[in-house]
Amino acid sequence: MQEKKKIALLIDCDNVSHTAIEGVLKELANHGTVNVRHAHGDWNSPSLSGWAEKLHPHAIRPMQQVAYTKGKNATDSAMIIDAMDLLYSGNVDAFALMTSDSDFTPLVLRILENGFPVYGFGEKKTPLPFVDSCSPFIYIENLVASVEDEEGKSSQLAQISKSKLRQDTALVRLLRT
Repeated sequence: MQEKKKIALLIDCDNVSHTAIEGVLKELANHGTVNVRHAHGDWNSPSLSGWAEKLHPHAIRPMQQVAYTKGKNATDSAMIIDAMDLLYSGNVDAFALMTSDSDFTPLVLRILENGFPVYGFGEKKTPLPFVDSCSPFIYIENLVASVEDEEGKSSQLAQISKSKLRQDTALVRLLRT
């Protein structure tokens, strides 16, 4: 039996939507266990409020990075340092980067050089150099659609089940008595 990989998920909250985190975690579960979950960003920023709501339910650790200068890559730099620390920690077997920023392409190449797979997740706007460098790259729009489809199917099944239960006259009589 093949041992499951220990995966480090690093999220660039400045450049990717929070709506697909459930789909990303579900996809990564197919490859191993996500034992490191770090979300990088300036948590004082109102633009990260959607992410803030996702942290606790998904056991994601917020990694605070103050934007020292507006428009600069403070979050990106902190995320790269975090990835390099994890690379040499010996605690992970694979990396997952959730970002739509091609600035992480050299990081992906460096991690691959060390023999670790890198699962990339980003929006359709993600530049091709980053997409092509990841072991597999998955567009998060595809994951959001599949999560919403599954939720829709389960509510549809619940409606069918309710109507079938109501038609079961023996059950209805039993419940009334």
